[in-house]
Amino acid sequence: MGEAYSNLAAVYDVLMQDVDYAAWAEYINNMLCQNARPVKTVVDCACGTGELALRLCEAGYSVTGVDVSPEMLYIAQKKAQVQGKRFPLVCQDMRKLALHKPVDAICCACDGVNYLTSRADVQMFFKAAYEALEPGGLLLFDVSSRYKLETVLADNVFGEVLETCAYIWRNSCNKPLHLVEMELTVFTKCGALYERFDEYHVQRAHSESELKQALRACGFTEISAFGAFTFEPAGALSERIQFQAKR
Repeated sequence: MGEAYSNLAAVYDVLMQDVDYAAWAEYINNMLCQNARPVKTVVDCACGTGELALRLCEAGYSVTGVDVSPEMLYIAQKKAQVQGKRFPLVCQDMRKLALHKPVDAICCACDGVNYLTSRADVQMFFKAAYEALEPGGLLLFDVSSRYKLETVLADNVFGEVLETCAYIWRNSCNKPLHLVEMELTVFTKCGALYERFDEYHVQRAHSESELKQALRACGFTEISAFGAFTFEPAGALSERIQFQAKR
């Protein structure tokens, strides 16, 4: 998984510039505040370039960022320095999440669980998260839904020319295996020329029911799934589903 972001890290924030991270962090904060056990310590798994982790720091949480990509963590560290914030950043595969002490909540936003492409991988992450949480602690994560991956993205091609880069994004959907292969060609501006690099990503279209089953198998209770950024049940056309589970 880490290799998939080795080149993309440098332009990731440009490609994600339309994402409202402030609203996303507020949504996560609302869920954390509703927990019966007060939440002070949070681990942000698949934290990427640190956009959500930094905002959770601003909200007053003691945050640790975890990501498998050293290139993404390097950018997160630079952002933290610029903003005068200090929090641990750990290069670690979230399937093997290991903390020096339990925490009150674990978050994993923006497709981190979609990159777990087998049920065994999902079980590994959920089990590691369960062991890393305090009793009564929360696991919060979202996924791009099966509808989004297999219908909206499916076998389609997307592209865009931005100020500092351009990209072509080709998708190939294997519905029997619920896998979407993504070939991303990015052209980054370098003076009067462009430099090209290619990346290959694979995501799995997990169903809501199989994720709930996996959570229960690992010991989680009070499991909920919402249409992202709401507290209403996800619908057939929901493109992102937010999960909440308690140890």
